[in-house]
Amino acid sequence: MSETRDHKWRDTILAGLANYIDAGSIVAGSVALGLWKQIYGLSDGFIGLIGAFSANAISAGIGALIGGILCDKFGRKKIYQYDMLFYAFGMLFLVFASAPWMIVLGFVLVGLAVGADIPASWSLIAEQAPDDKRGAHSGVAQLLWYLGPVAVLVAAFFLQPWGITGVRWIFAHLAVLAIALTFLRSRMRESERWEEAQAASAGRALSQNWRELFSPRYLGAVLFLASMYGFWNLWAGFNGFFTPFLVKEHNLPGWVETIVPASYFLIGMISIFAIFMTLSDKVNQRLLFGISAALHVIGMAILAIFGFTLEVYIAHVVIMGVAGGFGAQSFFQLWSAELFPTAIRSTAQGLTFAIVRVGLGIWSFFVPWLASTNYTTLAWILTGFLVASGVIGLIWAPRNEGKSLEQIAAARA
Repeated sequence: MSETRDHKWRDTILAGLANYIDAGSIVAGSVALGLWKQIYGLSDGFIGLIGAFSANAISAGIGALIGGILCDKFGRKKIYQYDMLFYAFGMLFLVFASAPWMIVLGFVLVGLAVGADIPASWSLIAEQAPDDKRGAHSGVAQLLWYLGPVAVLVAAFFLQPWGITGVRWIFAHLAVLAIALTFLRSRMRESERWEEAQAASAGRALSQNWRELFSPRYLGAVLFLASMYGFWNLWAGFNGFFTPFLVKEHNLPGWVETIVPASYFLIGMISIFAIFMTLSDKVNQRLLFGISAALHVIGMAILAIFGFTLEVYIAHVVIMGVAGGFGAQSFFQLWSAELFPTAIRSTAQGLTFAIVRVGLGIWSFFVPWLASTNYTTLAWILTGFLVASGVIGLIWAPRNEGKSLEQIAAARA
C-alpha cells in the first residue's frame, strides 16, 4: 500500500473515532440507567427525558445541524479537532454526577459535541477516500461505532461489582480518549475537495447554501435519507439506549445486560467487515440494503411474536447483528455524503442527522412507558418502523458504487 493510501486510512480512523465515542457514550448511559434509577429514584418520565436529550437524540441532532453548517463554512478540520474538548467537558458531568440535573446537562453537552463531529468526520472520510474504496472507508467509521459499545459493555460486565463507580470509570475513559483525539487530529489535513470548493465559490453566502439544499434537486435526497434512516433509527435508538434497562425490567440474568448486547455489536463488526466493506463498492447497493432490511424485520418480529425471553432475545441479537452491519446506518453514512455536492455536503448531513435524532428524542419520551406497560405493542411498533425504512430504501436507494463524487454530482446537476 502506498504512503498516500496509508495516510488516507489513518485519517479515516482518526475521523471515525468520533463514532466510537458517540456510540460508547450512548451505551455507557444505557448501562448507567438502571443504577441511576435506583440511586435517585428516577421515574420512567425522567428516564425518557434523559434518553430524549442524550447523545442518542435531540442534543446530538442540534449539534449536527450547527456543526454541519460550520463545517461547510470554515472547514472540516476546525470542527472535528476542537469539538472533542467540548465533549470531554460534558463527559466530566457524567463522571462526577451527584444529582439528576448533572446527568441531563452532561448528556446535552456530550450530544452537542458528538453531533457536531458527525458531519465533519463523515464528510472528510468520503472526500478523501479513493473512488473505488469509499464504501470501505465509510465502513471503518461504522466498525468504530460498533467497537464503542463492545468495549463499554465488556468493561461494564467486569466492573459490575463496583456499581456506579465502575460506570464512572467507563465515562472517564471516553473523556480521556476525546482529549487524546484533539492532539492526534491536529496533524490531519483539511479536505482537498472542500478547499477546492471554497476556492470556486469565494464569497458564497450561507443563504445560498440553504437555497441550493432546499431546491428540488436535493430536497428529495434529504427527505429520502431522513425517512429511510429515521425509521430505522427509532429502533436503533431503543436498542442502544434502552435494552440493558429492559433486561433488568424483565428479570433476565445479570450477565445478559452486558454480554448479549456486546455480542450484537461484535457480530455487527464482523458483518461490516465481511459484507459492507467488501461488497458495497462492487455490487448492487440496493440489493444489499434490501437483504439487510428483510433480516431486520424478521429479527424484530420474533420478539413481538414470542416475547422478551432469553432464548428469543439471543436469536434476535444474532439476526440483527448480521443485518446491522450492511444496513441502514452504514448506507446512510455513505449515501448522505454522495448525494450532495461538497459545498453543501456537511450542511445536508447535519440537517438530515438532526431530523433523525430529534425524531428519536421525541420517541424516547414514550419508550420507557411502553416498555414497562406493554412490551408486545412496543415490539410491533418497532417492527413497523423497520418495514417502513426497508420499503423506502428499496424504492429510492441510489446506485453510486464505483463512481467519483464529481461524477455523482454531475449526474444530479
